[in-house]
Order: sequence, then structure tokens, then C-alpha cells
Amino acid sequence: MGKEQIEVLNALDVAKTQWYHFTAIIIAGMGFFTDAYDLFCISLVTKLLGRIYYHHEGAEKPGSLPPNVAAAVNGVALVGTLSGQLFFGWLGDKMGRKKVYGMTLMLMVLCSIASGLSFGRDPKTVMTTLCFFRFWLGFGIGGDYPLSATIMSEYANKKTRGAFIAAVFAMQGFGILAGGIFAIVISSTFKSNFSAPAYEVDPLGSTVPQADYVWRIILMFGAIPAAMTFYSRSKMPETARYTALVAKNTEQAAKDMAKVMQMEIGAEPKREEEQTQSKQFGLFSKEFFARHGLHLLGTCSTWFLLDIAFYSQNLFQKDIFTAIGWIPPAKTMNALEEVYRIARAQTLIALCSTVPGYWFTVAFIDRIGRFAIQLMGFFFMTVFMFALAIPYDHWTHKENRIGFVVMYSLTFFFANFGPNATTFVVPAEIFPARFRSTCHGISSASGKLGAMIGAFGFLYLAQNQDKTKAEAGYPAGIGVRNSLLLLGVVNILGFLFTFLVPESNGKSLEEMSGENEEEETKA
Repeated sequence: MGKEQIEVLNALDVAKTQWYHFTAIIIAGMGFFTDAYDLFCISLVTKLLGRIYYHHEGAEKPGSLPPNVAAAVNGVALVGTLSGQLFFGWLGDKMGRKKVYGMTLMLMVLCSIASGLSFGRDPKTVMTTLCFFRFWLGFGIGGDYPLSATIMSEYANKKTRGAFIAAVFAMQGFGILAGGIFAIVISSTFKSNFSAPAYEVDPLGSTVPQADYVWRIILMFGAIPAAMTFYSRSKMPETARYTALVAKNTEQAAKDMAKVMQMEIGAEPKREEEQTQSKQFGLFSKEFFARHGLHLLGTCSTWFLLDIAFYSQNLFQKDIFTAIGWIPPAKTMNALEEVYRIARAQTLIALCSTVPGYWFTVAFIDRIGRFAIQLMGFFFMTVFMFALAIPYDHWTHKENRIGFVVMYSLTFFFANFGPNATTFVVPAEIFPARFRSTCHGISSASGKLGAMIGAFGFLYLAQNQDKTKAEAGYPAGIGVRNSLLLLGVVNILGFLFTFLVPESNGKSLEEMSGENEEEETKA
């Protein structure tokens, strides 16, 4: 077959940016918008769940979820996501991107709705139902990672591929923003219709019975964007790279792409050696490890390390919001007021640092490359973590709190204008088409493993060293300052492991994955 590229793939690589690219971004991106909404909206309502279902008569503070329940409610979706990334990543290479894409979306729609329903009224059954459906919701979300990335990378042209994949990922920022805004609207509406005194005035009356609808509506709303995209996804043709390189049907690939790109693409005749093909090397074969082993180690380790740092940052949010007065002490508010305040604080953080960071990556990724952005992101995350940790006592004083928030926002900004986006983009570009979705699934699952360590390991680690000052139900930890120092070290490791990952800027997918050479050795 020589070193020349299959014509249809070459046409895709050099195609001008056109309308179908943007529809692909929106269709793939809406999945991510929903993912982010579904994963992050739970943090808006956990306090409310505690007030409704774990109220203790005569307690000084409002009810809150016990540590093991809180860990289950927040963590079960991450476990589901990790499983879904591995399973659907593998399935996407076996059955094709398009078929599996519809399945993940359907699962997300059904489980979003179901997580707002509960069997029974007592705390145990409500939480068990919630955890059960959040697991399967996470499972569907997990499938979206490898499939959205792979579909976008296989549709894109060479010049702007990085920006397109990053734009799909950047829809996460809008999902988080939408979650916050929707929660603000719902809690304000309920608050103005059902007034209630603060907890310290009337503990029982501060949570109106109608508050039980609030968390359900917020969780169920996630089904709407997913359902809206379902039809458009079913209309997308299979990606040409899957059809040509994995299903070995170049004629069909040419037909599909000619339709969406509105241009003539010459179909290639079936070649002799394509029919009597020698066996290609398999996933996890010696040949695979020789060619791509270090790349896979690079994509897995950097995503793993990034997510430890990224997900542990959320731990400091509540302290920060309380410190700067965005969220007053819980007992001074009623239940709906608290949801409103938490949603407002999260929305402000998303607007100021999360969303801009993503779009900076979209703007610059094809100019300065993935490698530079990832190194720069890890570097600045390290700098700001140490800048928060070393003079930690200085930041705890009231007059220095604004400085703390600025530094904290900058770590978020450089995570998003940095490895949080690039670790998503690169695995979709550097592996052969027949393993692309699987390898992306393995890389993103490593990330979710890091997320669990970040979200739960550090929840315990960041507790006060003095057992009496740790939060109720938690053992003593190493304290916030030492946790921040540890996270700084995690970022340094991320910086070092980035050197295992090749730069894919401006190269065709076949050139990156070595598929042209593979064909050549068989010819």
C-alpha cells in the first residue's frame, strides 16, 4: 500500500474547517456538557440532602451526610465513570464509534431521571437508590470520554484538530456553569414561594417539605441536554477512519465523508493485499508495547497525577467560600438559602477561572502545541500550590483571604489551560485507529483513579493533625498545609511524566500512530 495515505483520510486531513466540523463539536460536546452537569451538580445538593434526611433533634448545626454516606454519594459516580471508560472504550473499537455513542447517551438520560426518584422515604433507601443510579449514570458518562474524543479526532482536519478536541472538552466548563445557574434559579424560585426561618431560629422549620423537590429537579434536569442530542448523534455517520482502517471499507468511508463534507472524494478500489491481509499486531502485544508502550504510560500517568491535584482542589472550596463570606455559617441560613449560596459561589468560580482556562487551551493548542501547554500547566500548578502551602499561616489571616482566593483560582486556571485539557486531547491522537478508543478509555480511567485519590484520600489527609479538631467522624490527618505540599510534589511528577508523551501538533493521525508504516511493511 506504500506510504501514501488512503485518499479519504487525506481529504479529511486537509479539509477546510466547515460547518460539519462545528456540528460535530456541538454533538460531541453536548455529551460532555451533560457529563459535567451530572458529575458536578451533586456537590450543589449534598448539604441539602444532609438537612432533609439527617436532621438530629436539638443539634446545634443542621444535619449533614455522615462521612461514609457522603463518600458513597460523591464517589459512586466516579467508580461508575472509571468502569464505563474501560468498557465503552473497548466496545468503541469493537463495534464502531457511532453505535456505542448512542448507548452511552441513552444510559445517561435514563439514569439522570432515575437518580431524582427514590424508592421509599427513609434515609437509607433514598441514599441507596441515589447511589445505585449515580453509579450507572457514571457508567454512561465514562463511555462518553473515549468516544467523544475519538470521534472528534477522527473527524477533524490536521491543522485545527487540537482545538476541535479541546473545544469538545471545554463544554465541561459550560456544563458546570449551567449546573450552578440552574440551581440558583430553582432555589430562588422555591425560596420566594416557601419562606422559612434560619436554622438557629427554628431547626425543623428551616427545611420546608418542598425542599425535597429541589435536589430531585436539579439532578433530573441533566437528562434534557442528553435527550436533545440523541437524535443528532444517531444521524452522524461512522467516522471515516473507523470505516476505512478498522472495518476496512474505504468505499463506504469515502461515501460517508462525501456526504457530510459536500465534496467529491474518489472511492478507492479494494486492493489485493487488503483482502489477503497479514495479521495486524494486537493490543498489549510485544509489538504494541515496543511502539506505544511508553506513550500509554505517559498518557495514563499524566492524567492520573493531574486528577489527584484537580479533584483535591475541590476540598478547599468550602473553606474558601466560608472564609470570604460567600457562604455564611450553615446555622444562619435555611435549607434553600444554603443551596442558593453554594450554587452562586460555584458559578462565580466557574466563570472566573474554569471556563476561561478551557478556552485559552482551545485558542492556543494548535499554535504552541500540546506538549508546551501541558508542561506550562503542571509548572504553574506546582508554583501556586507551593505558594499557598509554604506561607499557609499567612493566608489564614482575614486580611489575606482575597489573595488566597486569587492564587487558588490561578491553580484552577492553569489546570484547565494546561493538563486538564491536553490529557484529554493527546490519547485520541497518538494510537492506531483500532486501539484508539480503548487506549483513550484506559488513559481516562487512570485519571478517574487519580480523581478518587484526590477527592477521598485528601479528604482524610487534609484533616487537622489534632484528632479533636478533625471534622466529625474523620480521623486525624496531616493537615491542609502538608496536603498542599504533597499536591505540589504530585504536579512536579506530572511535569516529568509529560516527557513520555509525543507532540502530535500538525501531524496526521496515521503519521502519529505509525499506521502508514504498518501498511508499508505488509505491502
